[in-house]
Amino acid sequence: MPNTYFQFKQFTIHQDQCAMKVCTDACILGAWFAEKAPAYAQVLDIGSGTGLLMLMLAQKHKGEIRGIELDLNAYRQLKDNIGQSPWKQMLKVFPGDVRTFSFPHKFDFIITNPPFFEGDLPSVSEAEQLAKHSRELTLTDLLTVIDENLSPEGSFGILLPYHRSEWFEKQAAQDHGFFLREKLLVRQTPRHDFFRSILYFSRRRENFVPTAELVIQKGEGGYTEDFVELMKDYYLYL
Repeated sequence: MPNTYFQFKQFTIHQDQCAMKVCTDACILGAWFAEKAPAYAQVLDIGSGTGLLMLMLAQKHKGEIRGIELDLNAYRQLKDNIGQSPWKQMLKVFPGDVRTFSFPHKFDFIITNPPFFEGDLPSVSEAEQLAKHSRELTLTDLLTVIDENLSPEGSFGILLPYHRSEWFEKQAAQDHGFFLREKLLVRQTPRHDFFRSILYFSRRRENFVPTAELVIQKGEGGYTEDFVELMKDYYLYL
């Protein structure tokens, strides 16, 4: 029987009550933004799930981090995970729907690994459907929520399937005045096509948008040097 938890170097993620388990692309999202989120920023994680992103950011961040989770089973496990972490004093989570929730203030940085599929990959359980598919929180809704809860000078980061990123970039700019400031394109091996995009937005239009590529595994097996460098502070045995 597989473990019901995922052990990192400085914290543990229990996930038996969460539909969305720890996955490599979410870990890349957390590690990439742990180095980019503004120091001492007020951070919000939308759809916190297990608390993975909150804890990855907390390992390197100095400001308060807040999270919100709709699924009550996931919320209870999220509370347990952050409550057992070394950074529990700087973390707080709310149960509820981010579309109707009233936060006490706006945030300097928002991070999210949203339910981004729309019928692409049918899921087994209702909880997994909600976690993976954008029937409840669509990407259009998400942009509105981010706009409402982000400070004027704030920025946000998001993980998307590669095939949906171009549409999202256009929607963000046209409807909300969010402009791309940096992106990371992820592929499994050198032989694979890109399958994920990690996008970094703000309200300031940039003349130049850096684009980096990350390959997870070498063609002959094993992690690439770039992946090891990104994840070495988190993954055991790196």
